[in-house]
Amino acid sequence: MTDRISAVISAFGVLASVLVFVMAVDEYRSGASALWIAGGAAIFLSAAYALVRDVLRLRPGRTD
Repeated sequence: MTDRISAVISAFGVLASVLVFVMAVDEYRSGASALWIAGGAAIFLSAAYALVRDVLRLRPGRTD
């Protein structure tokens, strides 16, 4: 059960990180530093990694 909850939380984290990345791209287009895009991409990639890790935990036959 806790693995499912963790996967749901990770899914919401990916949604939030997409919003952060979109805001970073908007800031960059407004003339801000390119570090905004790099930071937004780093946040998105870490959230996506956490989601993939949690989804793989849900697969049957895992060896933990």
